[in-house]
Amino acid sequence: MHFAGKKVLGMTIKELVKDAQADYNNRIILVKLNGRLQEIKDQEVSDGTNEFVTTDTAIGNETYRRSVVLLMLNAISKVAGPEVKVAVEYSISKGLYCNVKGDFVVTEEFLSKVKAQMLADVKADLPIVKTLMKTRDAIELFDKCGMADKTKLFKYRRSSYVNVYSLEEYKDYYYGYMAPSTGILGVFDLFKYDKGFVLQLPVKEAPDVVPEFAPPAKLFNVLKESSEWAEMLEMSTVGDLNEHLTNGTMNDLILVQEALQEQKIFEIVQMIQERPGTKFVMIAGPSSSGKTTFSHRLSIQLMAKGYKPHPIAVDDYFVEREQTPLDENGDYNFEDLHAIDIELFNNHMNALLAGEEIEMPKFNFKTGKKEYNGNMLKLGEDDILVIEGIHCLNDELSHSLPLESKFKIYISALTQLNVDEHNRVATTDGRLVRRMVRDARTRGASAKRTLSMWASVRRGEEKNIFPFQEEADVMFNSALTYELAVLKPYAESLLFSIGEDEPEYQEAKRLLKFLGYFMPCTTENIPINSIIREFVGGGCFKV
Repeated sequence: MHFAGKKVLGMTIKELVKDAQADYNNRIILVKLNGRLQEIKDQEVSDGTNEFVTTDTAIGNETYRRSVVLLMLNAISKVAGPEVKVAVEYSISKGLYCNVKGDFVVTEEFLSKVKAQMLADVKADLPIVKTLMKTRDAIELFDKCGMADKTKLFKYRRSSYVNVYSLEEYKDYYYGYMAPSTGILGVFDLFKYDKGFVLQLPVKEAPDVVPEFAPPAKLFNVLKESSEWAEMLEMSTVGDLNEHLTNGTMNDLILVQEALQEQKIFEIVQMIQERPGTKFVMIAGPSSSGKTTFSHRLSIQLMAKGYKPHPIAVDDYFVEREQTPLDENGDYNFEDLHAIDIELFNNHMNALLAGEEIEMPKFNFKTGKKEYNGNMLKLGEDDILVIEGIHCLNDELSHSLPLESKFKIYISALTQLNVDEHNRVATTDGRLVRRMVRDARTRGASAKRTLSMWASVRRGEEKNIFPFQEEADVMFNSALTYELAVLKPYAESLLFSIGEDEPEYQEAKRLLKFLGYFMPCTTENIPINSIIREFVGGGCFKV
């Protein structure tokens, strides 16, 4: 976000942006007038403090990506006809995987025509028009357009009005800010993939460049499986979830979802059994993926198959505090691989593999030192170590261990539920809400603190976790289709505590609007071993 102060009496927002654009390297896509974030429009502005949001910011990039989706859907409607319906399903390779519903076959020729139409519409600089519409009128409009997902969503809206966006004759709903016109939306590409295609979009770090299309095959297969589960449960959108909450079928939904996850854990144990040389089950995943609960449930299934699992936290192998690497700000970087005593970890694991008995360390986070309290360990024939840590998929951590002794699991909360067919629920939002609720419950941390730290957490994940996810032997999706309805009452009260004058207010406001789509769900019918218990409490594991 960039700052500029000047006299604006008599100018419209569009004129203000046009006048300021030459001073910025990246395109201005939103404005902040006297502290209030707004879309760019013809409305006259008063004198005051003006800030410009460009496409190299998080909210600017999200606005850009959202607007290109509208550009694409309008182009598809013109190329193939309005009866062709497209679902924006999930994020892969910096882009969005889209699926055309029905028997329509996606071809390279089709995508070429759509891309050409999109570029023509960019050149024409078509206006994106927002209309404030009564909710009942919006329901009638989208019902006529065959968008049942939106009519179901609006059925549970408390607000009397919704914003409907128009691009030429095409009308749609989006729950975030949009660009003023198509003229700034020229950076994108389309790639055929699987049965659908990917709309490849720029990231905020390089807003004028289409990233390389490198789809992660294992991650995509997990996302695809999760979508198939969602369709089987008739739970693809928030409207579907709200229907279950109101028609009395929520308990069955919870039990089926939990059963599907337990079945997946059972299948992972079977895979481990098929690798008889496995002694180290190594688990990694981003923040708030439910790694601890998953490790416990996996251990129980291992015990049911005759194994004797032993949990190992890589964090207990931290180097002494004064040896911890520093980040660019001179602060301790606990997420750096070399914050771990790699050689000690390898020496201990190899000793265990050789049948030796060792004394396991316990890291004291208050003193910043490893302690030895007589916790002795020796591996027998049926013993297996369940090791959890953010670097577990990186072979540099366990460089001296034989490959055949390691079984790697990547776990993440890959949200399969979308707001509607054109508005995704970002996986990062699901994890952020989880973490906010858990931080407040277990650490007494405010929502403000969790939000302020989130960008740093995400940078660490991009560096230390995501590059290694395809190295996993198996991936586990810990997201539950019903969880945001459960987390909603906890998160809302935390978010409302953030004041308008605080830097985290805009993000809190966005999350509150997002959670507003969900009806609340109580925790009484959630099993005590559920992954969501790690965040809301009341579980049977010490987490």
